[in-house]
Amino acid sequence: MNSVGIVTSRDKVVIDSDKKELEQRIRIFLDKKMPDELVRQTFNLKDKSNWKLKTAREKIRKDGSWQDSITQILYRPFDVQWIFYHDEVIERSRKEVMRHMMVGENIALITSRLTKGETFKHAQVTCNIVEVICMSPKTSNNGFIFPLYLYPDPDKKDLFSQTKRPMKRKPNITTDLFTALSKAYKKEPTPEEIFYYIYAVLYSTTYRTKYAEFLKMDFPRIPFTKDKSVFAKMAAFGKRLVDLHLLKSKGLDPPVAKFQGKGDDRVEKLRYNEKEKRVYINQGQYFEGIAKEVWGYQIGGYQVCDKWLKDRKKRKLSLDDIKHYCKIVTALQKTIEIQETIDDIYPKVEKETIEL
Repeated sequence: MNSVGIVTSRDKVVIDSDKKELEQRIRIFLDKKMPDELVRQTFNLKDKSNWKLKTAREKIRKDGSWQDSITQILYRPFDVQWIFYHDEVIERSRKEVMRHMMVGENIALITSRLTKGETFKHAQVTCNIVEVICMSPKTSNNGFIFPLYLYPDPDKKDLFSQTKRPMKRKPNITTDLFTALSKAYKKEPTPEEIFYYIYAVLYSTTYRTKYAEFLKMDFPRIPFTKDKSVFAKMAAFGKRLVDLHLLKSKGLDPPVAKFQGKGDDRVEKLRYNEKEKRVYINQGQYFEGIAKEVWGYQIGGYQVCDKWLKDRKKRKLSLDDIKHYCKIVTALQKTIEIQETIDDIYPKVEKETIEL
């Protein structure tokens, strides 16, 4: 697979969990009645050598289709937000890579090149573009994205005018790998099967432990088994993980967690009670059914259940927020269970591998 770029937002002004609120914020940013200095103070923006507020506002106003630049982005694990993905307010947008996630149906692997100061737990899946530190708050452990499919370059320079046009795509997998796997299995696996297999390997704790030192220094290297049945089993569990992590699995219903108590649904002071298996968001309300290992579960450098709620501190949770969090808890619990099964299979992966 070929590697990837990353999205870096210039300021939080361009990201929001609510699309309408983000659009309203951009309208304020563009309002001609608002002086530059007032906009600067409102959004805490500063001019830089390569970016000027006045110039950015003028250029976006001239863009009659600026609203088309509002799209979804994987901000943190299980946290899809809305972003104003416009070159005038985004630094290092990496559109040469991110466009593959926007012009057609796709999924992508996110991992890190380095894991300085962190144990390797750096594997996510996405069907959206990705924010630079979605994998870890440590800049040395930035996330890199590997789209499963590559789409041809649009004819026009305007990326967003092309997002609804169907385009032919090709797998982002080397021909040599297809050839080697086809020879070993007497049948060519699909790109999706290869993706799922890779994802399963990256979620093997045995693999992570065995190659811990190597994973601190370079991108993960994937051993491919010669055994067709082992490949198929790993790919099947990888698919289950992908569906869970995209929150598309039927196994998320019913959820293992419930929201209980009385209050205004506002996230105030977080507190986890191991004995009760509850995480309190305020004095009277809590999510229950959260086992210790689920509460502490990490993806990359983030403790997922804690991070998601912390990013909503001082805010009221909507019904959709509550349902989403219960799904996250369920997905993590089932992930832990699947990882145990993958570890039972993994020794067979390395019993006899394909030379690539």
